Amino acid sequence: MLVLIDPQAPQPIYEQIAAQVTRQIRDGRIDPGQRLPAATELAASLGLNRNTVLQAYRLLRDRGIVELRRGRGAVALAPPRPGPDEEVRRSVQELIDAARRHRLSLADVTELLSQGGLQ
Repeated sequence: MLVLIDPQAPQPIYEQIAAQVTRQIRDGRIDPGQRLPAATELAASLGLNRNTVLQAYRLLRDRGIVELRRGRGAVALAPPRPGPDEEVRRSVQELIDAARRHRLSLADVTELLSQGGLQ
């Protein structure tokens, strides 16, 4: 599992980790049932506090992406089948992330959506 963090990004580090793990599960790079690295191990490899990784793993658990098992750690679950609006939700989240990175306001994003024909 490859995780890259950007300390300069406006998105908190634990959310960056969770987003990358989610993508890797959805893309099939992490198989259902596969164990994720121990929080201590991943934190050490990224130079982070273990609690940051644990926060990411808890977020993934709350979203139904992984299961946290006592004594076994985090285990990937089968990616949920996207509903009709899931693709749009993912795209909106990517739009929000990009807007934050580029420091665009809600008004800027709304204007861009309106120019694209969405009202």
